[in-house]
Order: sequence, then C-alpha cells, then structure tokens
Amino acid sequence: MQTGPKLRVGFVLMHRFTLTAFSTFLDVLRLAADEGDLSRPIACAWEVMSPHRQPVRASCGIEIQPSSDLVDPGAFDYIVVVGGLLHGASGVSPEVAAYLKKAAQAGVSLVGVCTGSFVLCRLGLMQDRKCCVSWYHYRDFIEEFADLVPIADRLYVIDGDRITCSGGAGVADLAARLVSDHVGPAQAHKALHILLIERPRSGDAAQPAPTMAARSEDRLVSRALLLMEQNLLEPLPIHAIAETLSLSVRQLERHFRNRLGESPQESYMALRLKHARWMLEHSTLSTGLIAAELGFSDSSHFGRSFKARYGTTPAQFRQTAREAKMREPERPVAGAFPGDNADRRVFE
Repeated sequence: MQTGPKLRVGFVLMHRFTLTAFSTFLDVLRLAADEGDLSRPIACAWEVMSPHRQPVRASCGIEIQPSSDLVDPGAFDYIVVVGGLLHGASGVSPEVAAYLKKAAQAGVSLVGVCTGSFVLCRLGLMQDRKCCVSWYHYRDFIEEFADLVPIADRLYVIDGDRITCSGGAGVADLAARLVSDHVGPAQAHKALHILLIERPRSGDAAQPAPTMAARSEDRLVSRALLLMEQNLLEPLPIHAIAETLSLSVRQLERHFRNRLGESPQESYMALRLKHARWMLEHSTLSTGLIAAELGFSDSSHFGRSFKARYGTTPAQFRQTAREAKMREPERPVAGAFPGDNADRRVFE
C-alpha cells in the first residue's frame, strides 16, 4: 500500500512568469491534498524550485521565494514549467535547461503552462509532440517554431509524458485532471468547488477565443495581424501598427495588398467580424455587448458591417446557428474524471 503523497509536483518558474497560472495550479493541489482547506500536503506534495533558491519575479512584479533548490527529478510525478512574458524576459538559465533535459531523460512528465510550452520547445523537448498554446500566442509560436504545429483551440493537451496548457483558467482544469488521475475524482471535484468552479472541463474543450486571422507567409503581415488580434476591444490606428513594425503606412499597405489582396483596414474589420461571428455562435452575450467587446461604435454600426460581409444580420445568424445545433445528433459526453462511473464527465 502506497504511503505518502499520491501526487508529487515540482514547479520551475521562469523569469516574469504568470502568477495566475502558478497560483491556480498550486491552489488546486493544496485544496485536494487535505480535508477542507487546511492545506497540509498529505495527498499531494509540491516544491517550488530555482537554482540556489534564488527568488523569481512574476510578470506583475511580485517575487516568489522558492522552497528548494533543483530537486532530483525522480522525486516528482510531474515537473511544471510556468512561463510568462514572451518578449523582454531573460532566457532559460543553463542550470534550469540542464535540469529539464535531465528530467526528460529520466522519463518524468514535463508540463508547460502558459508560455511554458515555448520553453519546452526551445529546449528541443517537444519534437514529434502535440503542443497546446493560447490563441493569443498562436502567431508568436508559428513564427518561432516553423517545424512544429501548435494546437490553439483546446485548453490543454496530454501527449504521453509531455503536457501543455494554454494557461488562464484552463490551468485549474488541467491540475484537477492530474489530481483525479492520482488522488481521485472526489478530491478533484472538491478543489474546484472550493474555487467556485462549477465543473471541470476536458482538455479538448474549446478555448474561449480562438485565433481568427489567416496565416501569412509575410512575417510583417503576420505580426500586424497578431497586433490586430490582440487589440480587438480598442482597435489600433493603422499608423500605430505600422510604427510598431518600423514601417510607413504605405509600406504596410503594400505588404497587405501583395499577400492578402486587401488593405490593413479591411483585414482588421474582417478579423473583428470573424470574431463576432464566433461569439454569436458560442456565447450568450447580447448583440450590443458583442459590438462593444469588438470596438464598434454601436449595435447599428456592428449590424450593418456584419450584414455587408455575411449577408445576414447578427440576430438571424445566431438563430440559424442555434437551429443547426438542435438538429445535430446528441453525442455521449465523456466524463470529467477517469473512473467516475456515477457521473461520467471525464476529460478524455
């Protein structure tokens, strides 16, 4: 009979890591590890590591004091790499790089959350593996790793002893999945309930906002599209996008005409309307709120623009989408936790 923690996790935090991704993962572990919220590491145990126990600064400026130096990888079931800011952050230290490679060689499962997936890819630890990234960083990924194919429409992906997660609230779902596998579904459900999360989502659940822009082989056009994707609520002036890319407006327009056959303004509007179409189909937000979310001056402006592009009003499109879903044959729902036969909602 096994004694001690059933789930052992080591955390490696990158410089300027995302605090939410780290704290969410850790909170699921601590709530599942003990009765109530006493937080004793009984069923689950964890260490926060850095070389020589040096403090690590989060992207929000808060410093975390690690609990240990780099521990023998064999002491853990999983080593979680928590990434953060992609640009302006220092690279992986030689000690951490060597440690993660040693863990991979030892067969320890490596988990990349948020941009931790980028860290694993940069170290050559994701070859021939599926890699989940946030839609927000999709274009960054394909620009840096031309030989890898990212998955940007799922919360997380488990591919053998490599696990990648898009970040955000999806980290709670992944942590609960691991708790369920090692400790039990009841403890996983309990942790999520204390965090006021009604039910777990499976790894193949859709990310709330998928990437909408078409890929372009022109790097400048790809970067411009990424800026557009990341600024939907308050659309950037085209001259501001051009300045960010060290181009004149005329140069940027020439790149778009040559690659996409349309102006930057037309591409930006198309991107916003594609996103609106997705929100109409997959959310319950009112047309007015969707218009506001995507930077339209009012519902009338949004409605006219939508109909001009798609030949139907937002309300008509939503109704048609709902009717189509109702006609789809009902599929059995996979259970949220393996082995939970009483209420099958399993992740995969």
